[in-house]
Amino acid sequence: MGQILHGSATTTEAIRRAIQNSQASLRTLSKRYGINQKTVAKWKQRTSTADLRTGPTEPRSTVLSVEDEAIIVAFRRHTLLPLDDCLYALQLTIPHLTRSSLHRCLQRHGISRLPDVDGDKPSKKKFKRYPIGYFHIDIA
Repeated sequence: MGQILHGSATTTEAIRRAIQNSQASLRTLSKRYGINQKTVAKWKQRTSTADLRTGPTEPRSTVLSVEDEAIIVAFRRHTLLPLDDCLYALQLTIPHLTRSSLHRCLQRHGISRLPDVDGDKPSKKKFKRYPIGYFHIDIA
């Protein structure tokens, strides 16, 4: 079975093993295999020929527990605060809470949008009814 390498790999496991077992200089090995001297130095220092894991060393999962979600939903229904205000208030009790996880939680429970308040918008007025032939222009 063939070896699986990432897209920018310049060496195979066989070349890495040969680099680790060789006593030749970095310059000689880099010319022999057509790779950078820093790459040769890196593989000489490593004990294994496998690629290192990529990504964060400690995962930062923002999965909310059932209790956390209950706290969030109760807080939002009680206070009716906007998303960012809820985030700042709830981060004291739920330190791993992020804005995106809060928004996803509120969407799951159908309370991501605040209810419209009637006093916010002026009432819409309708135009007077005129007989056909009149032309109405608003000048601002």
